[in-house]
Amino acid sequence: MKPMIAIVSLYDEKLESYWMLPGYAQGLEAAGAAPVILPLTTDPAVLQRYAQTFDGFLFPGGHDLPPSLYGEEPSEKLGPLVPQRDSMEQAFFPLALETGKPMLGICRGIQLFNVMLGGDLYQDIPTQCPSGVQHHETPPYDKVAHPVAIRRGTPLFEAVGVEKMGVNSYHHQGIRRLGKGLEVAATAPDGMVEAVYLPEHRFALAVQWHPEFSRLSDENSRKIFEAFVKSVAGRDKPRPSAWALKS
Repeated sequence: MKPMIAIVSLYDEKLESYWMLPGYAQGLEAAGAAPVILPLTTDPAVLQRYAQTFDGFLFPGGHDLPPSLYGEEPSEKLGPLVPQRDSMEQAFFPLALETGKPMLGICRGIQLFNVMLGGDLYQDIPTQCPSGVQHHETPPYDKVAHPVAIRRGTPLFEAVGVEKMGVNSYHHQGIRRLGKGLEVAATAPDGMVEAVYLPEHRFALAVQWHPEFSRLSDENSRKIFEAFVKSVAGRDKPRPSAWALKS
């Protein structure tokens, strides 16, 4: 049977509705998984059931994270927030992590990994960490915005097999101080962290770019989904021990 992977729902505040970009689910399906979109909830019993039921978890892109998660006041450059999703992920991420099951974060997902593990963010890269690197490209969003340098020995390198690749980019926030236990897997030319992972976890990888957009034109983007699903299906070589969230 195909492994079931949960994707946290996106939220449209104007329509007050859940929604999802098709590339996330299609990328997982093409890699051999059965994706399921999770409604937003903070019910502890429901979240516990999600954590127990699904074989892997994908935390997708979306709105800015609230600076309160890392002890800061909002900047005037902070974008719109979605409290419904913020509350769910704050409660659900530790439950998913504690299962030791594979996890993938994309864009907002990498920022979530970081702040949930005690790191913080640049609330606005152009004003707090300006550089000549294009981190917020214009449509179409599948084109290369800049290269990233990938470190050997990381799950990302194991997935794509190259030390350098071009990525698309659509974000104005980014990792500043790295969260506890996280290691850097890739960086942009200006030093911005572009991918992270948990070495002690079977598969916990997060990237700042958008493989859900570039997967149709870029083999390495497809390989990220494939490596994640391979781990979820148990066809990889597990790392020595599963990560447990520590207080």
